This record gives sequence, C-alpha cells and structure tokens, in this order.
Amino acid sequence: MMRLQQIERDAAVRAAAPDGSEVRVLCRGKMASMAEFSLPAGAVSRAVAHRTVEELWFVVSGSGQMWRRIGDEASVVALHPGLSLSIPLGAHFQFRADQGAPLVAIGATMPPWPGPDEAYPVAGPWEASA
Repeated sequence: MMRLQQIERDAAVRAAAPDGSEVRVLCRGKMASMAEFSLPAGAVSRAVAHRTVEELWFVVSGSGQMWRRIGDEASVVALHPGLSLSIPLGAHFQFRADQGAPLVAIGATMPPWPGPDEAYPVAGPWEASA
C-alpha cells in the first residue's frame, strides 16, 4: 500500500546518478518517481541510455545543452529555465551545463527508478567531466 509522502528538497537523499550528475531523490509513487538533477557549471555528464524507464525533465535553473538520440533521430536542444523535454525509453542522452551556474532540472521517471543497473553507458558527442 502506498503512503502519503512529502519530502523537503533540502532533506532529500543525495546520490550520484549513473550519468555523473547529482540527484536529490524526491517522492516515489507506484507508477513514477521524481528527482532533482544538478550538474555543476561547465560540467558534462556521461552519455547513457535507460533499460526500462522513460523520463520527463523540466529545467528549473541554469542553462546548457542536451543531446538525445533514438534510432536515426538525433538532436541537441538548448536547455533553459522553463523548458520541458522527454527522454524516451531507450534514447541515448548526454547533457552539459554552461559556465556561470549549475544546471538544475526536475525529472519524473516512469515507472519508478528501479536501481543502479538501469542506466548503461553509450557513446555521446562530448567528453564527460562529471
């Protein structure tokens, strides 16, 4: 049985994501989980793909770029506060933060994040620093 949850951002568990970004683990439900992802200014994540989940991201602060590829379709999108984007199941992705401020996004993962073996490394366009 699911319970009612509330988590203060500053009290959330912090962890390292498989892509190298910092994660604050927020609420988790039966069908989805939520987290805050943060990448330091000037940093580049590792390129990864997910085995069983898809994600929806909303950029809260900072700026940067995200590369995504699924099948033959690939693009780089400019990240800025207010932008929402999808990371479909199986998509390869990598992101980087511009200089000046960390890049921060809220992500919803469906189904909920299953654990450390979910993400696997892929080739990306940039050299990772995270």
